[in-house]
Amino acid sequence: MKQTTFASLSYDAKKKKTRREVFLAEMEQVVPWLELLAVIEPFYPTAGRRGRPPMPLPTMLRIYFLQQWYGLSDPAAEEALYEIESMRRFAGVELSEDAIPDETTILHFRRLLEQHDLTAQLMNTINDVLEEKGLLLKGGTMVDATIIHAAPSTKNKGKARDPEMHQTKKGNQWFFGMKVHVGADVNSGLAHTVSVTPANASDLSQLPDLLREDDRAVFGDRGYVDNRLKRAARAAGVFWGINLKAPPQRALGAGQKARNRRLSSVRSRVEHLFRIIKRQFGYVKVRYRGLAKNAAQVFALVGLANLYLKRRALLA
Repeated sequence: MKQTTFASLSYDAKKKKTRREVFLAEMEQVVPWLELLAVIEPFYPTAGRRGRPPMPLPTMLRIYFLQQWYGLSDPAAEEALYEIESMRRFAGVELSEDAIPDETTILHFRRLLEQHDLTAQLMNTINDVLEEKGLLLKGGTMVDATIIHAAPSTKNKGKARDPEMHQTKKGNQWFFGMKVHVGADVNSGLAHTVSVTPANASDLSQLPDLLREDDRAVFGDRGYVDNRLKRAARAAGVFWGINLKAPPQRALGAGQKARNRRLSSVRSRVEHLFRIIKRQFGYVKVRYRGLAKNAAQVFALVGLANLYLKRRALLA
């Protein structure tokens, strides 16, 4: 048992819970901690630098999740633990009793997850738990993609933009960065498959990898139009719910537009996931150079977004 400080007693006596406290209390209950820790534990060191014991694994995982939820860099995460009591409590550290992990320790833990592809395993583990609880169903998939911006500036040590990021044109506007492709369950709206590519990769190129073998329907926007895949899907008895695209110099008829609206009312549910990642968690710009590091963060964000989408059901 840790000794309660006067600061902790004063904090407990305050009259109102902040939105951050409410959010962290909810996530404390819905995150499957034991299952996620079991994924990382075989790779986590048993001794720290110069023989010192490492920071507790639960503390490091909680700090990593705080980084994803609040868009914190490694130095910002360290400072937040010193400044914000609710984050310290979530991480399980007491300011006057415990050592606060420094930014280098936080960096090493993040690199551990990246080097062993553990964030993808964490996402899959979360999905397995949701499926066991009947919250992630099967039957059909919605596919969509979103662009995550990268810094186009060349004012850096290499005097060049990130070579693994590319530019693409959407509408009349150019974007530079990467693209996150998601396959989401039609019934629950939860993402079951994710891929990360440069921004110039076509949405259609990722479609086969986003579908499950037992899917009986697929929904997507006009970026996934492909007659060859359409014929193959229908031959396999799969409903082809991809929005129609007007031929060159022609417009869609009233019936075709009505069909697109009906399909879009289903497909649009996948946008909720992107809203959470971009607006709730603030992930609108890549933090690192290279696709691998950023993809590792995306897998973690998608898993946490799935939990956030179903937090009410999990709490119930």
